[in-house]
Amino acid sequence: MVDDEYQRATHDYRDGYAGLPVQVVDLDDADGELPAPDSVVWWLSADTYDAEHTFAEVFAWFMKRVDTTRVTAVVIGAWEDAYEDSSEEIIRLLVDNAARFPALRSLFVGAMESEECEISWIQQSDVTPLLEAFPLLERLDVRGGTGLGLRPIRHEALKSLRLETGGLPGAVVRGVGGCDLPALERLELWLGVENYGGDARMGDLEGILSGVRLPALRHLGLQDSEIQDEIAAAVASAPVVAQLETLSLSMGVLTDAGAEALLTGQPLTHLRRLDLHHHFLSGGMMKRIHEALPGVKIDLSEQEQGDDDGDGRVWRYVAVSE
Repeated sequence: MVDDEYQRATHDYRDGYAGLPVQVVDLDDADGELPAPDSVVWWLSADTYDAEHTFAEVFAWFMKRVDTTRVTAVVIGAWEDAYEDSSEEIIRLLVDNAARFPALRSLFVGAMESEECEISWIQQSDVTPLLEAFPLLERLDVRGGTGLGLRPIRHEALKSLRLETGGLPGAVVRGVGGCDLPALERLELWLGVENYGGDARMGDLEGILSGVRLPALRHLGLQDSEIQDEIAAAVASAPVVAQLETLSLSMGVLTDAGAEALLTGQPLTHLRRLDLHHHFLSGGMMKRIHEALPGVKIDLSEQEQGDDDGDGRVWRYVAVSE
């Protein structure tokens, strides 16, 4: 997996996904010449507000016009009323037609920009059926944590799992940790804030941090969290860290306390990259990190100061919430 393929924040991927250019399925231009099915990523979506065409209509046209047996990558963008209606119907359409997608290897569900639907407004559903129906899937990206579900399963082929949320339910974190994913190389979880359903606690991360069910993991991202200091302290002694090449504790409320725990824990000098961007570290601590890890590429951009609430308390915030 190529690090540069993954964006640091929410991204619409209309310029490319899974190493391929994007072909938007547009029913208003349905008579145009289509590219080879395996040469592009097929983007399927409907307008969130006042949709002229439903997602089901877009999907039906796609199934009729494209040889889906050759399709390797699909992005599901918006669907009508995504802030009220969940992805359950979209997932059912994919699962019911799984036999017609034998080459599918990469899938994104919910690639919406904020203008279409804020990340924490997106109504998701249980994505476990996708992994059950597509045993050869190698990459799964999901945006939106409201209503999101994932049950522990075994999947032999999945190499990358990315859950972008403004609030990731603890049950989903436990579900990930309970999965047997022998091929998984990249795992990225945006934990978000409790106000938007991000109720994960340290105990929920035990299955992930042990690394027992993730023998191939090389990149771990536990990001965008209100409890970033606690996560950093747990990572400092987590068995999974020894097998990693890259680590991201970015986008959250990381302070000097968390960084101190990280530096005094197990060695991190084996890492190629440590991503801590969007943080609340002091200049002195930033210098210490660079000095302690001279051979590691470190991202300490987006140093935040926090906001004084007027009562002498500092309000700190994650990068992505609503």
